[in-house]
Amino acid sequence: MISSSSLSNGLRVLTESMPHVLSTTIGIWVENGSRYEEPADNGVSHFIEHLLFKGTRKRTAAQIAEEMDAVGGVLNAFTGKEYTCYYAKVLGQHLPMTTELLADIFLHSLFAAEEIDRERQVVLQEISQAEDTPDDFIHDLFTLNFWRGHPLALPIFGSVETVNRINRELLVSFMGERYRAGRIFIAAAGQVDHNQLVRDCQRLFGEIPGDGRVEKIAPPAETPIVVNHEKQLEQMHICIGGPGLSQVSDLRYASYVLNTALGGGMSSRLFQEVREKRGRVYSIYSSMASYADCGYSLIYAGTNPEWLDEVLEVTLREIRKVVREGLRPNELARAKSQIKGNMLLGLEGTETRMNRLARNEIYFAREVPLEELAQGIDSVTADQIVELANFLFEPGKMAMTLLGDLKGRQLATSVFSALD
Repeated sequence: MISSSSLSNGLRVLTESMPHVLSTTIGIWVENGSRYEEPADNGVSHFIEHLLFKGTRKRTAAQIAEEMDAVGGVLNAFTGKEYTCYYAKVLGQHLPMTTELLADIFLHSLFAAEEIDRERQVVLQEISQAEDTPDDFIHDLFTLNFWRGHPLALPIFGSVETVNRINRELLVSFMGERYRAGRIFIAAAGQVDHNQLVRDCQRLFGEIPGDGRVEKIAPPAETPIVVNHEKQLEQMHICIGGPGLSQVSDLRYASYVLNTALGGGMSSRLFQEVREKRGRVYSIYSSMASYADCGYSLIYAGTNPEWLDEVLEVTLREIRKVVREGLRPNELARAKSQIKGNMLLGLEGTETRMNRLARNEIYFAREVPLEELAQGIDSVTADQIVELANFLFEPGKMAMTLLGDLKGRQLATSVFSALD
C-alpha cells in the first residue's frame, strides 16, 4: 500500500508498505541537481553529497559508518541532473535509528575545512577516472556538445576548474538556498509503518524552512554537430544521438518499446546485426535520457578503428529501416513483453520500489500504478513507433561524437544523409 503525507513545513513523506519483506529502503530526496547550478559552480551539488558523510556535531565519519555496519545496513547517495538522494537500506526493525542517522547527516554536517580539502581530492580523482573510462566519458562529451551552453550539458561531477573553486562559503550558501522543505521529500519502501515514520520525520525534519520550490529553467536547444575527439585509445567509441522526449511525454511508452527493440538487449536489432552477425563490436546499445521537459536519444558502440565505417553503415541502415517501416509485429510484441517482465522483476526489491516512489513524485506528482504502466506499454501501436522514430532520427537534428585515435580523419554532419 502506498501512502503520502505532508509535514507542517510542507516536506512530503511517501511510503510503500511491503509486509512480505524484511528490509526497508529510505531516502531523503532533494529536487536539486546539476541542472540548477551556475556554470561557475558546476559540481557543487555532487560535492555536497560527498560531504554529508564526513561528520556531524554528534558523529564522526567513522561513527556514521560503524552504526550502519553494526546493523548490516547500506548507506549511500547519488546526484543526478535534477535530483540528489541520500538513502539507506536496513532491516525494518532498524528504520527508526536509520531515519535519525540520515536526519543527522542531512541537517548537522560540519563541512570542516580539512574534510573539504580532502574530499576535493576524491572528487578530482572521480573526474580523472571518468575521463580514463572512454565508454563513459564519451557520453559526457556528447551531451556537452549536443546541448552546449545549457546546465544540463555539464557533467554532474563538475570540472577540475570548478571543483578547485568550491569553498565552504559556497557549499553552505548553496545548501541553505536549495535544501528547503518545498523541494525535499522522504521516500521509504519495505517494512515501514507510514504513520510512525511521519511522526519521526516531523520531529527530525520539521524545522527545515518551508519554502524553496523548484525554479523553472528553459530546456536546451539541440546542436546537430559531429565532434571528432582525438585520444590515443585501442578502440573507437561512437555516440549517435538526436532529440528525445521528456519524462511526461505522451509518446514515452512508445519510446520504451522502440528503445528496447532497437538496442535494449541481446535480441535487439543493433546487437544482432552489428555484434552477433558481424562481430564488429563488443558493446552496442541504445538509450533514452529523459528529464522534466526534454531529453535525447542515443546509440553507443565501441569498435576497432578499421571497422568504424562498417559499424556506422549498419547502424544507420537499421535506423533508416525503423524510420520507414517501424517494427515487425513479432518485434513489437517481444519488446512489450520484455519491458513488462523487466519492470516486474526489478520491483521485487525495496530499493527499486523507493526509487520508483520518488521519481513518480518528481515527474508526475502522483503515484503511477503498475496497471497504468502496463496498459500504456500494451497500447503502443506500430504507427506510434514510426511517428516517434521520424522525430528521434531526423537527419538535420542528429549529432555524433567520436572518441579515439582518428589518425587525422574527420567526419562531417553529412554522414546522416544516409537516413534521407
